[in-house]
Amino acid sequence: MVTILSNTNSLANVFLSELRDKTIQKDGMRFRRNLERLGEIFAYEISKKMVYEKKEITTPLGISSVNLPIEQPVIATILRAGLPLHQGILNYFDKGENAFISAYRRHHINEDTFDISVEYLSSPQLDEKELILCDPMMASGASMVLVYKALKQKGVPKQIHIVSAIASAEGLANVKRNFPDNTRIWIGAVDDEMTAQAYIVPGLGDAGDLAYGEKF
Repeated sequence: MVTILSNTNSLANVFLSELRDKTIQKDGMRFRRNLERLGEIFAYEISKKMVYEKKEITTPLGISSVNLPIEQPVIATILRAGLPLHQGILNYFDKGENAFISAYRRHHINEDTFDISVEYLSSPQLDEKELILCDPMMASGASMVLVYKALKQKGVPKQIHIVSAIASAEGLANVKRNFPDNTRIWIGAVDDEMTAQAYIVPGLGDAGDLAYGEKF
């Protein structure tokens, strides 16, 4: 199941438009905050699909019954661009566990092609847990697929949520093909085109560089 936030009029469109705007992008702090705010919206939407049970809460004047989630998810992030989005999700799932994965593009000399490598993985056990895997850009989708394969060594989640601010149509199709049936996909917006270097068009550029400065 795929949910695309931009298909419905909401404040998510404001944050997406500012993330794309090349003038507003010059303010790195605002760029990070907009990714974080999108993460908060995604977390709220994901929370509607979780399992709840009734709890009794003692107030100063009596007892109140309220439905609360029975568990918190594991929030997994692809470094470094995913950190602000991760923080937004963690702001709402504040008792959640966390996983971090280092994945990078290794470009071939004098070619447009590249490989994606996973270099570092830190994660709790995932068996029978809710897993949220987030990365702001889903270009070819190869990073998401590779990272999920690496995470499988930590167990099999009972539910997977894939979160990206912007995806290409090709990347979305790739993820749908390569993830199990217990996967929900949450996207801010889907763009139709992608360059030979696997950058989404119109996209927004390099999310990691815009958030934390150019890498050398």
